Amino acid sequence: MNEAKKKLFQPYTLGDLSLPNRLLMAPLTRSRAKQPGDIPWELNATYYAQRASAGLIFAEATQVSPQGKGYAFTPGIHSEEQVAGWRKVTDAVHAAGGRIYLQLWHVGRISHPELQPGGEKPVAPSAIKPAGAQTYLDPQQGLVEVPEPRALRTEEIPGIVDQFRCGAQNAERAGFDGVEIHAANGYLLDQFIRSKSNQRTDHYGGSIENRLRFPLQVVAAVSEVWGPQRTGIRVSPTGTFNDMHDDDPVATYAAFAQKLNDTGIAFIEVVEDSFQGNAADGRPEEVIKAIRNHFNGSYIANGNYTAAEAAQRIADQRCDLVSFGRLFISNPDLPLRFLRDAKLNEYDEDTFYGGNEHGYTDYPRLALLGISESSPAF
Repeated sequence: MNEAKKKLFQPYTLGDLSLPNRLLMAPLTRSRAKQPGDIPWELNATYYAQRASAGLIFAEATQVSPQGKGYAFTPGIHSEEQVAGWRKVTDAVHAAGGRIYLQLWHVGRISHPELQPGGEKPVAPSAIKPAGAQTYLDPQQGLVEVPEPRALRTEEIPGIVDQFRCGAQNAERAGFDGVEIHAANGYLLDQFIRSKSNQRTDHYGGSIENRLRFPLQVVAAVSEVWGPQRTGIRVSPTGTFNDMHDDDPVATYAAFAQKLNDTGIAFIEVVEDSFQGNAADGRPEEVIKAIRNHFNGSYIANGNYTAAEAAQRIADQRCDLVSFGRLFISNPDLPLRFLRDAKLNEYDEDTFYGGNEHGYTDYPRLALLGISESSPAF
């Protein structure tokens, strides 16, 4: 094993949580919550426990309120039944020796009246319809266009901060080890941060400082529950998914990173991959550098990484850890496969969203083929 690759399997302290390796499982929407009620259940517990050898699991994006829901069959963290369901998941992961954080989510405008309480319009910083954005309603209707949202009134925003606070409290009751705030991929907090989706004229819009105000209020509320060392955030500075854009991502995310640094939160996870709009120019190195220069906590890189590239980026100090998404879907024992240079299972995109155990808990593991997981890395 070369020196760079060894970095992947070195222990790491994220905030105040000890991790056995630097290979993290990214948050992945799989749309398999039990219905009615968007409740995690035994199938989800099996899925996450299978992947407990990750240095840390980020559980899938989880809506902090009924208003925060944007896709059918995604889980919530706002009812007693959901808290009990997530407890089954965290217990299973811990029993398997793993660690798991919950990702707190409000979709904002990426929703549909059929998914909203009372058939209301989805909410957003501004009443701007995201071009080309779609959401999933049910197997019969499939994907449908997202409609024009309504702009949140200034006096409504503290209530959504409270939704995140309550979600954080419920995550604690559900037995998670910490939380990640979802401020990426074109959802509500991302919509406030970036200039294309935020055209407000109050103190939540306009300048960079104003556009960062609401996300930072959420960070403060969540940190009060968990403490900054068990709190992190996910961003996608140059992502175009869900019709997103910022006029100056270097300036925006340098400022955000500095303000996040001042809060003392443990990490920023940065979505860098081509799926998020960086295909032409590779990874957004100027933005990455700006975040690294202004944030003293841990930098988690995400986005279509290979084991070799992840190891080299860590060795070059461009990141501290790397989260993997699609590879963890099809390889529940991904760290072991990387360690052994074993062949990777191919993922089946047709089973990513919705369905049953097929394409979810039935991918083969090396242990079933007679290869032991006995290693200091696990």
